Amino acid sequence: MNHNTGAILVLSGPSGAGKSTLLNEVINDVGECYFSISTTTRPMREGEVEGVHYYFVDEEEFKKDIEQEMFLEYAHVHGNYYGTSLKPVKKALKEGKLVIFDIDVQGNTVVTNRLGDITTSVFISPPTLSELKHRLQARQTDSKEVIDRRIDMAKREIQRISEYDFLIINDDLKTAADTLRSIAKAARLKIPGNEINDFTQMWEDI
Repeated sequence: MNHNTGAILVLSGPSGAGKSTLLNEVINDVGECYFSISTTTRPMREGEVEGVHYYFVDEEEFKKDIEQEMFLEYAHVHGNYYGTSLKPVKKALKEGKLVIFDIDVQGNTVVTNRLGDITTSVFISPPTLSELKHRLQARQTDSKEVIDRRIDMAKREIQRISEYDFLIINDDLKTAADTLRSIAKAARLKIPGNEINDFTQMWEDI
């Protein structure tokens, strides 16, 4: 059976879990990928690059895509629209790429509901809450108030691990990276329901 369509890999986990670090460790070993980025109507800022930081569109185009249900999710924040467009996702899938989402637990629910039969989800977590707090403090990039909010969010997110296909405890970077690498490669082998139905019909054709 020739499986030529792409696949989706969802990565979730609290801030400080090491998602970006892990992804950087494996990204060159899992074949052609597309990392999902948001679309926005806000003006491009200095130093930003179209198709790298965001896809920049005008409000008319954004609203048209809303009407055509071309967003997995979207929000109107401070006078501008932000959303995850299905256009580049579908294009990447058609090209046989692994589409990677770095999203929260709510986003995982949306992706699974819309694209579940080709989606593999991974929750990445530090071994303990204490370790997470230590990592957030060691970064020295957030105030105590921000760290406290991240900790509270992590406590809520951890209760939803059962919604994911895999859990990676990011204690040892090499071990965690090896696990993610294996999961990413396996995700490519996940067969969409329509292809399974086509194979079943072909197989029964006497």
